[in-house]
Amino acid sequence: MRTLIVFFTLFLSATPLFSQSQTEVVAQQGDGIYLLLRRHGLDPSQHFQSFIELNQPNLGQDNSLYAGKTYLLPEGATGSAATSKLAKAAPTFITEPLFGKDYERVELLDNQLQGTVYYLLAGHSGPDPGAIGKYGPYQLSEDEYAYDVTIRLARRLMEHGATVYMIIQDPDDGIRDENILKMDNDEVSYFGEPVPHGQVQRLRTRVADINRLYLKHKGAHQRMLSVHIDSRSKGQNIDVFFYHHENSPAGLALAEQIHGVLTAKYNRYQPNRDYFGTVKPRSSLYVVKYSHPPTVFVELGNIKNEKDQRRFVIPNNRQALANWLCEGIMADYKASKE
Repeated sequence: MRTLIVFFTLFLSATPLFSQSQTEVVAQQGDGIYLLLRRHGLDPSQHFQSFIELNQPNLGQDNSLYAGKTYLLPEGATGSAATSKLAKAAPTFITEPLFGKDYERVELLDNQLQGTVYYLLAGHSGPDPGAIGKYGPYQLSEDEYAYDVTIRLARRLMEHGATVYMIIQDPDDGIRDENILKMDNDEVSYFGEPVPHGQVQRLRTRVADINRLYLKHKGAHQRMLSVHIDSRSKGQNIDVFFYHHENSPAGLALAEQIHGVLTAKYNRYQPNRDYFGTVKPRSSLYVVKYSHPPTVFVELGNIKNEKDQRRFVIPNNRQALANWLCEGIMADYKASKE
């Protein structure tokens, strides 16, 4: 199975004005070249440069577009077929089956993350369940809970216009609202390949997939998050903490922005205790060391600790984690443009 999670826009398609050789369209508020091309049925990887060449006098700083100004589309969007496409309004929601029946409809809230690309990697999976914790009579596996938080995060990012790749995918789980998530081993890679049995091969394969996709989006704002749950002694209560590459300022910035959001949330919702989550370099981690996008490795808690278990066993808490991670990611992108 192969699922590419892509973004759309809330804005209506512009009414085209036709010339003899190119289609003329009017840029909407918030449009960039990628968004404009996609809305009119053109692949940005093929038409980005030709669009710039056609419209250079009307482009702003860093090839930005001016809302209300008319631009020429490259050849390939003219004729009756284009007229039909351009006359339709862009959807205000998309359907993503990977999220499951209860969550597959994704409302498009805004385009704050327009032009960004995120690679989300839930730890372990397939033949490797990761860390195991005991919760009453039940066993909790790291890969199931990390996956549920990760896929919830994917959906949140999409609501704000991001392009999101789930590097590990479960074809039938979707987003789940049970406390106890059933363990299985049917996860696959983004390109539909089974998850390898060997640990080294698992890491190499998923990093290779990330780097392969990264090359397709050269020049875009790209980041990667790898989501895990730690395993320590039963009595050790820990907060969400983060690792980054020591030579990656962008990775450090992303980790610090997310850390800042969680600090603020703890101060608001748990004012009687401090937040002890940390941001540290750890370049020896394979996905941190070898992934091309700036990468943050996230540990959500201790799967063996009773207090930490409530952080991810309760579905609303899993959603809160995804929401807070998304807020940090959005803050990072905003700061990167300033």
